[in-house]
Amino acid sequence: MMDNTKYINFDLLERFMADVFVKLGVPADDAKIVADVLITSDKLGIDSHGIGRFKPIYIDRIKDGILNPVTKIDVIKETYTTAILDANDGMGHVVSKKAMEMAIEKAKIYGMGMVTVKNSSHYGFAGYYPLMASKEGMIGITGTNARPSIAPTFGVENMLGTNPLTFAIPTDEEFDFLLDCATSTSQRGKIEKYSREGKPLPEGWVIDDEGNVRTDTDQVLIDLTKGKAALTPLGGIGEELAGYKGYGYATVVEILSSALHLGPFMKALTDVDESGNKKPYKLGHFFIAINVENFVEIDKFRKQTGDMLRELRSSKKAPGCDRIYTAGEKEYLTYQYRKDKGVPMNDVLIKQINELNNKYSLEYKFN
Repeated sequence: MMDNTKYINFDLLERFMADVFVKLGVPADDAKIVADVLITSDKLGIDSHGIGRFKPIYIDRIKDGILNPVTKIDVIKETYTTAILDANDGMGHVVSKKAMEMAIEKAKIYGMGMVTVKNSSHYGFAGYYPLMASKEGMIGITGTNARPSIAPTFGVENMLGTNPLTFAIPTDEEFDFLLDCATSTSQRGKIEKYSREGKPLPEGWVIDDEGNVRTDTDQVLIDLTKGKAALTPLGGIGEELAGYKGYGYATVVEILSSALHLGPFMKALTDVDESGNKKPYKLGHFFIAINVENFVEIDKFRKQTGDMLRELRSSKKAPGCDRIYTAGEKEYLTYQYRKDKGVPMNDVLIKQINELNNKYSLEYKFN
């Protein structure tokens, strides 16, 4: 655990984030949605996408004028099972929740639903949206493109976003199966976390524009935005450890997040225009809900899925290892640990939220 760690109550931190968003012009109901997505990430131990991104990814972008605090959602096209939404550069969390709700409602009637979103922004913890579907007895899937970060296999230029491909599947256990991971070896949020903790990066996460491995965390964050550094695809550098697989999956997500609504992609997804002025990112997302009841009875599906996971966890363990996990289990265990303690935060984050607390004349106490 990081040094000088303080634990902040979930509800307190969630209310604080919502109140700051309201001060910046986000409607109260929307502010609650965004705060809920962020705190859910921290509850589950996905610290790269919670309070750590509150200021730099959302607050600062609203202040810079490249993220609209009021999310105007337009339905561009809709059929019985599909839809395209335009977020008009608003809050990604708000439009994404709406999109998954629409996909779920379509799946309840027709068995499946898919909704794509254009002109959006960072939507936070990707797993939040498929979990909405799994709670309804459905399989949930989402993906999003992002600002260029990943170099293609045999390349050194950051071309693709970290582009998560995320699944949630209902089970008969206390937690659903949740696979939420970037298609890069690591992702920018984790590098930001390493920076806050003053730690060098593991070798293999990042290369420079000449193919050299980089571990200098703070400078990497600068160079990623300048195109002088790139994340390696899932699997790593070259083909020996199958980096082409991560590269391929990142490309799939890029296509599904842009070509289905003809939105911007790859190098167009930056916050600077040709004149050097800041501009919205205009990201794209997709959301899929699959109604299990259209295939088999949900209780039987839950049990068989749970049986598979339990069989995996009970399989023979490697020497020196005493436990095998399945996706979603560590997040559940983290929540069990944190629910009575709160969100762990270091001095850097405590300072950030105290500055916001004072700036917006709020009366929260985090010391």
